[in-house]
Amino acid sequence: MTNHQPKIEKLIAELCPNGVEFADFAEYITIKHGKDYKKLGSGDIPVYGSGGVMTHVDTCSYNKPTVLIPRKGSITNLFYLEKPFWNVDTIYYTIINTNKIVPKYFYYFMKTVDLESLDTGSGRPSLTMQILNKIKIPLPPLAVQQEIVKILDTFTELEAELEAELEARKKQYEHYRDEMLTFGDDVEFKTLGEVGEVTKLAGYEFTEHIKYSNEGEIIALRGLNIKKGTLDLSSVKYIDESNFSKLSRSKLFINDMLFTYVGTIGEVALVEKNDRFYLAPNVARIRFIDSRINPVFMRYYFQTHNFTDKQINKYLSASSLKNLTMANIRKFKIPLPPLTEQARIVAILDKFDAIVNDISIGLPAELKARRQQYEYYREKLLTFKEIEYAK
Repeated sequence: MTNHQPKIEKLIAELCPNGVEFADFAEYITIKHGKDYKKLGSGDIPVYGSGGVMTHVDTCSYNKPTVLIPRKGSITNLFYLEKPFWNVDTIYYTIINTNKIVPKYFYYFMKTVDLESLDTGSGRPSLTMQILNKIKIPLPPLAVQQEIVKILDTFTELEAELEAELEARKKQYEHYRDEMLTFGDDVEFKTLGEVGEVTKLAGYEFTEHIKYSNEGEIIALRGLNIKKGTLDLSSVKYIDESNFSKLSRSKLFINDMLFTYVGTIGEVALVEKNDRFYLAPNVARIRFIDSRINPVFMRYYFQTHNFTDKQINKYLSASSLKNLTMANIRKFKIPLPPLTEQARIVAILDKFDAIVNDISIGLPAELKARRQQYEYYREKLLTFKEIEYAK
């Protein structure tokens, strides 16, 4: 940014010192609906929905630079495209009807708009044409728009490089983890039911005794709170007003392992605090009762590709509902190497895991800082004073 800042400031001072023109979205931007692709032939043209590329076809909706804006669902998930594409009805494409707007400048500007605050309020995130058409777009001179695009492209390229390097490190870590946690006949195996207690929250417990709220101290851990081996508490439901005398079976303690058995199946995490968490539906509690087990070792073991392929998928393939019963979870085969070996493996994997996942150190920290820097400069560069014309 320091290399570009004097140039952008000079351009603004020379070309628009008193502010810039603002225009209504509808004045220069035409919004187009998407259509179903199922009757189209296969090809190499990507089909976009609100989540990204869905498939490929032989026909395009549009073949010029455009910004795709989700109509519903992930409404902040914008896409800038310069090549032919097809779009379905969950996402709009846009046509720029003026030479006053650089297409990619329009994309970067739309990234600064709080689209979620503009939705219809129907309960499901959605955007109508009427809502979008009321957005005001700042129109600095083209030279300023082009310089803004150049600056922000530099940030996104650096971010992409860091993401690629981090992804390579993660694959390397997962390969090493899986190698370390592959055991032969020299290691004893037991079923999970032999070495641990496996249970879930019964339906009647949830409907009769649990009361959700958005504030409190005691949290019901749902499937969305269990991600990549850790607890994600960014979105939680509290149950402080529930009948805890009827929920003793679902109370969680330190080193209880959580396992998702419906929806996104096979995510695990360990409980690290007492007197704060209870089970919610669709999450199983695994409490190890064999003193030969290090719970952290088991958390790593459950995340291996080998465990997913040979154990989880084995029982999933027998179910049309794509979930796991508690009985089948208890059949999982668990290795029991000596505790000293488990501790050695945990110590090594803890270090590797931190390098690729801990946002406070290494590449994850650098990537987070880069994203924050990009967002800061994007907001700064795309904030303009509206010019006041003499009446």
